[in-house]
Amino acid sequence: MTSVVESALNLPGLRRGKVRDVYPLPRTMLTDAGRAAAAARGVAAEEPLLLIVASDRISAFDVVMPTPIPGKGRLLTDLSLFWLRLVESKGICKTHLISSDVSHLADTVFAGSSLPREAFAGRIMIARAAKVVPIECVVRGYLEGSGWKEYQASGSVCGVRLPAGLRQCDQLPEPIFTPATKEEMGKHDENVSFERASQLVGEELMRRLRDLSLAIYTMAASHAQARGIIIADTKFEFGTINGPQGPQIILIDEALTPDSSRFWPADTYAPGKPQRSFDKQYLREYLESLVAKGQWNKQAPGPVLPADIASATAGKYDEARARLTKAGDER
Repeated sequence: MTSVVESALNLPGLRRGKVRDVYPLPRTMLTDAGRAAAAARGVAAEEPLLLIVASDRISAFDVVMPTPIPGKGRLLTDLSLFWLRLVESKGICKTHLISSDVSHLADTVFAGSSLPREAFAGRIMIARAAKVVPIECVVRGYLEGSGWKEYQASGSVCGVRLPAGLRQCDQLPEPIFTPATKEEMGKHDENVSFERASQLVGEELMRRLRDLSLAIYTMAASHAQARGIIIADTKFEFGTINGPQGPQIILIDEALTPDSSRFWPADTYAPGKPQRSFDKQYLREYLESLVAKGQWNKQAPGPVLPADIASATAGKYDEARARLTKAGDER
């Protein structure tokens, strides 16, 4: 499988993130079918659009690795599309999604690209452009990662006091909302209290984001549990668009993928230690082994990944997608 490391489409204004390439998308760059799809989603003719391309890049510790994970962009897109549609079908929240059909893009978009249109099939989203809320909306149902480290030091996570005596990976009494600031690429997002996040973007908005984040997590965690997967934690991004009654919050970017969530197999879950995972924790553990040997310092550039590590990472992502998108009685 040919990897897509980065795109170079005939669209100005490219913003390249750790994984996704994002382009402003003029309506003139849509086919008639693409414009019809936008209209069917209730997008006004004057609303700005984006084209989001999921590459096969992978990052860890905020460093993009030099080795791509073949097919990862398609896996992420497929899973994000599944969740975005499910969130909307449950009536929880509107999303930025308009279309994932590459045929909705005009031929001009691909003029001069070294990759043909077909290379982008399954890895694009045509989306509404929203005003991004500069807060990562993190929900934790289990105690791991930076939350576990903070709990060990203070007994709380992002200002949320937790019961004493919890173990690594213990399930929390109830899911908690633990926001973080969104930092520039290459900088670490910073965990903050709800009060600090409210100072940054407004208390009313943060209350709405907290309620939406918890509702989406609760729905998704139940869906995943029925398929043998624990969603230990995840993060969401939201934006606002102009709605008929004023600013409207919509879910943007990716959702509930192995890049933004911890997925654990339920049948081997055992608190008190790190868990097996279907996410990039496998890659993080390999990289931590390099750090322990003095072979990397968690700074750019990242190390070249061995073929078996890249292949195993892709396999874990694919298994998560297959399990989570499997039909179940509750759908």
